[in-house]
Amino acid sequence: MSFSQLLQQARLKFGPNPMEILAANQPTGETPMELFLVEQHSPEYLAISTGGESDRGLLTGVMGGGSLMVCGGLSLAMILGGKWYALSLLLALGLPMFLIPFAWETLRPLSLPIIFNRRTREVYFEQGDVLYHTPWDDIRAIAGEFMIVGPQMGGMRCASLEVLMHRFEHPQEQILVSLGLPMGKTLSLQKSLWEYIRAYMNNGPWFDKDGQHSESDAYVKSLLSVRIKRTDWHKYTLEKIRKDKSENQGKNYLGGLDAAMLIGNLFFYPINWVHEFTNRVAKRRPRKGWPEVVRERLRPDGPTTRLIDLEHQTPD
Repeated sequence: MSFSQLLQQARLKFGPNPMEILAANQPTGETPMELFLVEQHSPEYLAISTGGESDRGLLTGVMGGGSLMVCGGLSLAMILGGKWYALSLLLALGLPMFLIPFAWETLRPLSLPIIFNRRTREVYFEQGDVLYHTPWDDIRAIAGEFMIVGPQMGGMRCASLEVLMHRFEHPQEQILVSLGLPMGKTLSLQKSLWEYIRAYMNNGPWFDKDGQHSESDAYVKSLLSVRIKRTDWHKYTLEKIRKDKSENQGKNYLGGLDAAMLIGNLFFYPINWVHEFTNRVAKRRPRKGWPEVVRERLRPDGPTTRLIDLEHQTPD
């Protein structure tokens, strides 16, 4: 399928909503932002999450953390009532609700990220043991907005950013690979992500807020450090309450919304903690590795030939 055919499909998908074609050498005018998708930012390559990795552990958090709160509360009531025999029953009910989803979420390997290789100036993606790639200098991407409409949630504006790639040694097989999930994003945000990638590949590995080359990694680290863990939400709520208290000189500083937020943060803390713990365990497990032609190109001293160069060397 040619790019013009894929472009025609994209126009049908986005309809009258705004859509743009993005390229490696064309700035978008947006400020570089990574949208919490960067798994690794190194001098050799940039790893972008394919989406969904942050949700790994959520099921265990809901079931395991929820059962921890319920069983913990019931156990305390049983102990105070002198009914020690009921503890074994609660343990028999609570442990499987944690162990079963925990095993399921940690034993399943995480999907490989999308790799932007600065050394060889190309992009890699794997799906179902099939390797796709594209040279960076000739890359083509489509960004556009669309609406998701549901009976309960109404309309939600979304925006996708997709890169055209082809299967290794089968250039006629082309796909559009999505960079992250589209929900809740705008075209401007997706263009900011594209600017982050452009700045890394063209001016990196480190760059400033305008995407220009920098010898310092300060700006990149400031972007990557913005992420807030769920288990730290209550700290930020407390900090806001302290700030309001100082500004109001200790009078009428605690609003109903802040109080509700703090109670909610503390109530969901066990669920969030189990979620984050499961996510960390899952990420420590080895992923299914890249093919050798990719692994050797990710090494600092690896070959600099591109996969497309290998394809041109292979006789038809």
